[in-house]
Formats: sequence, C-alpha cells, structure tokens
Amino acid sequence: MKIQTKDLHLSTDGFSDIHDITDRVDEIVRESGINEGICHVFAVGSTASISTMEYEPALVKDIREKLEDFASENMRSHHSETWGDDNGFSHIRATFMGPGITVPVRDRQCILGTWQQIVVLDHDNRPRQRHIVVQVMGNA
Repeated sequence: MKIQTKDLHLSTDGFSDIHDITDRVDEIVRESGINEGICHVFAVGSTASISTMEYEPALVKDIREKLEDFASENMRSHHSETWGDDNGFSHIRATFMGPGITVPVRDRQCILGTWQQIVVLDHDNRPRQRHIVVQVMGNA
C-alpha cells in the first residue's frame, strides 16, 4: 500500500466562508499514482470543516444562513465568555460538521457525484490562513 500526503493552504474570510477545493484535491490524487484507495481531506484547526456539497452561489448562501440559524455568531457561549475571543459559535459549527471527510478513489480520481464538490468551510470570526492535509492511500 502506498501513502501520499500533501498540504493545501488557502486564505479565508471566516464566518462560514466556503471554498471549493475539488480541483486541488483531484490534482493531488492524480499525482499520487494511486489507482484505487481512499483520499482523506482534513482541516487542521478547531474552527474549520471539510464537507461535500453542490458548490453554487444559492446553495452557498443557504448553507451559511442555516449555520447562522444553528449556531449564531451572536450567541452566548461559555467559550467566548472564558476566552474573550467571541468565536464560540465557530467551534460549535466546526465540531458538529467535523474536520474531515474520506472519499473513495478509483482510476486515480475521487469518486464524486456530478454536482458534488469538496469544500472547506471556515467558521472563525476573522480571516484566516487555512491548512488542509490531503492524504491518499491505496494501491498504485
């Protein structure tokens, strides 16, 4: 079994800013030489998530609105009261969504639906430089 690990870095605006990283992940999978296996995509940090969605403007807006309904940036949180950073909501969003996903790989490509893209959601309350780890494992 072969394992290839690569890092992605991107600038985000916070407040559940959503970025499509599908092309970058696909490139890593192709370059890995792994024909069949899995690709794990992981957000380093406690205020970002990785997921899949149909990445289009109306749905991006819907997701951001629902995340605000779920854990509002104006909510009272023990975390914010303890640390004074007012980002308790971002930790809650990221915890419930999770930091990573695993996608099957076949023929050196991720198996995704036609309208399914891999996205990073930055939930923090300020712009960030996000670090994403992409690990591809399988047979060459």
